[in-house]
Amino acid sequence: MTEPEIDGPVWIPTLPPSLAEYLAPNLQPIPLIPALAALGALLYLAGAISLWRQGRRWSPVRTASFLTGSLAIIVVMGAGIEGYGLRMFSIFMFQQLTLMMAVPPLLVIGSPGTLLLRATPHFGPGRVVLRAAIWGLRSRWGRLAIHPAFMVPLFLLSFYGVYFSGTADLLLPSWYGHVGLELLFLAAGILFTVPLISADPLPTRQSHFGRMIDMFAEMPLHAFFGVVLMMATAPMIDFFSTPPPQWNVNPMTDQGVAGGLAWSYGELPGVLMLMFILVRWQRDEAKGWVRSDRAATTEGTPELDAYNDYLQQLARRPERRR
Repeated sequence: MTEPEIDGPVWIPTLPPSLAEYLAPNLQPIPLIPALAALGALLYLAGAISLWRQGRRWSPVRTASFLTGSLAIIVVMGAGIEGYGLRMFSIFMFQQLTLMMAVPPLLVIGSPGTLLLRATPHFGPGRVVLRAAIWGLRSRWGRLAIHPAFMVPLFLLSFYGVYFSGTADLLLPSWYGHVGLELLFLAAGILFTVPLISADPLPTRQSHFGRMIDMFAEMPLHAFFGVVLMMATAPMIDFFSTPPPQWNVNPMTDQGVAGGLAWSYGELPGVLMLMFILVRWQRDEAKGWVRSDRAATTEGTPELDAYNDYLQQLARRPERRR
């Protein structure tokens, strides 16, 4: 079988894969996704600095989280690893899991929507940006995008639909298809993560129990998909079945590594998100109890007081004679 070519502006490494080559600063001819991540990081940092200069508060933890997520995108999609991901299933799977599971929580914890609303000027072009942002956060399309009936199937489609329907073999031989899939993975991960842990002003908010249900529905996905890859006796993706010979990569071994990554690396961020949801649930419950105690101290408990008065009236009522 001849080695398939990739249409478009791509750079394929010639040296065998290694950690040093993965992290080497070898950009693709058109580093679209790293450029978008760098632009997002610069805009976010500019907004945070603007608030700090005005003497207004903005969390350094949120800032560090968003910048870390942006840096992860730049490294995973901009270093030499992107070149190997063009022809190795395991590397492409690592990139997919990073874009879908590891990066979105870091970006969402940064609360970019809240920063946008606070840092954007309320005059001139800023007013247009604010109106567009508020419309996006509160529109019907925004509600649809983060609704479980849409974002959970989209998340499933990014795995089973892409690999089991032949879509991967159709799109991966083209630079446009390859980058399009990577953007799909990132968008699916963000849409899945936003309703679970976002503190931004969303159109609707799920209950903590509903968030847990969504997480439990998603978590077995990676394990089952990884097992399917590891148990397969033939290459599932024809495009990855003939890596460059100078790389000395066995396609079946590489596919097994991809399955192992889907099983292990794909589960870890989900477990951490589940713990995050549980901690936030417990914190919100504790705040509710504190508010209830304060209200009882200042305003009393009308229902309980009325019930106690009723019991006292019964106690004072003379016993009926037979």
